[in-house]
Amino acid sequence: MKDVQAERDTREIPLNKVGIKDLLYPIRVLDRKNKYQSTVATVNMYVDLPKEFRGTHMSRFIEVLEKHKNTMAIHNIEKILEDMRDAFSASTSHIELKFPYFIRKKAPVSGIESFMNYTCGLMGTKTEKKFDLVVLVEVPIHNLCPCSKEISSRGAHNQRGVARIQVRMKKLVWFEELVEMAESAASAPVFSLLKREDEKYITERAYDNPRFVEDASREIALALKKDERITWFKVEVENYESIHNHNAYACVEFTNGL
Repeated sequence: MKDVQAERDTREIPLNKVGIKDLLYPIRVLDRKNKYQSTVATVNMYVDLPKEFRGTHMSRFIEVLEKHKNTMAIHNIEKILEDMRDAFSASTSHIELKFPYFIRKKAPVSGIESFMNYTCGLMGTKTEKKFDLVVLVEVPIHNLCPCSKEISSRGAHNQRGVARIQVRMKKLVWFEELVEMAESAASAPVFSLLKREDEKYITERAYDNPRFVEDASREIALALKKDERITWFKVEVENYESIHNHNAYACVEFTNGL
């Protein structure tokens, strides 16, 4: 059969990324407590395309993914990217995975357990001489407004938000560790299942621990800066404001050692 993708292109324009986006795929990832966890990832895979080629053989992305479907661990991303470079004879390969990651959490007073889901991900790039990997988590959090508490005679307004953390590392940092950093920096963590005594505790804890987005982002940054395994990080905190028609946002990016 004629290989249309391999036809010569005369427009003299190389492409930075060609590939597949938003592929849903079952994978297994490392789990600190249970060794492995099965989940479903949204996958983006790309390679560069030289100017002389018209197209890319998209089926090869799935073939590479199939080869590694049971070994989707941080330590294996470089091998996946190298297999992509080989399959396409490409100079650069990219992979992006986002997936729900589940952690068993105990309610603070009743001790009742439930699954809490977090969005986690891996983003990797590979060239002949360089490999880059970014690990990310998105953590739901609860923040109480310090200004509202200060100026109000009764109560203070609360907002649910999200802390997004991206890191580069020298040694393995577990998703669970990043989640703990984010939750510790907020007014209070978020749970899937709470009884009345737990709701009372969380409400009062948040009131005693007010946080702006600026506060939460700085507290997360302090924890990340102290971790010698982490070489670079980016922290974003966004509050879904309860009494404003906009969100509050803060961001900090830092390279350890500089």
